[in-house]
Amino acid sequence: MKKTNFNGKRICAQVVTALVSMVMVTSTAFAADFSNVYVPIVELLNSLLGPLLAIVSAVGGLYCVLLGVKYAKAEEPQEREKAKTHLKNAIIGFVLIFVLILAMNLMLPIMKNWVNKSIIAKGGSAVFTK
Repeated sequence: MKKTNFNGKRICAQVVTALVSMVMVTSTAFAADFSNVYVPIVELLNSLLGPLLAIVSAVGGLYCVLLGVKYAKAEEPQEREKAKTHLKNAIIGFVLIFVLILAMNLMLPIMKNWVNKSIIAKGGSAVFTK
């Protein structure tokens, strides 16, 4: 006799219900002014973005150089292929990270305008002024 466990489905349904109720509560209370809360956090993140990007770039470049040296030093064909695969994956990963960061920076003003327009349409005041 096979035992059926519905706990996973119940938990999933409860999580979805909680998320829907949070969205409904948030949408009704969205007109409240939370600028005292999010402005310092956004400013902190914006001030850290430049140095963190520089550090990630430097570490990524160094990692790629080290993988290149490992590829050049590899004597066995298996080691050479393994190092080549690691190097390709690292380069693809770093390029993907920078493309996503660029896309986020390009989309951020568009999303800010969209949020401001939807709030103003509901009778509130603009949230993002910069």
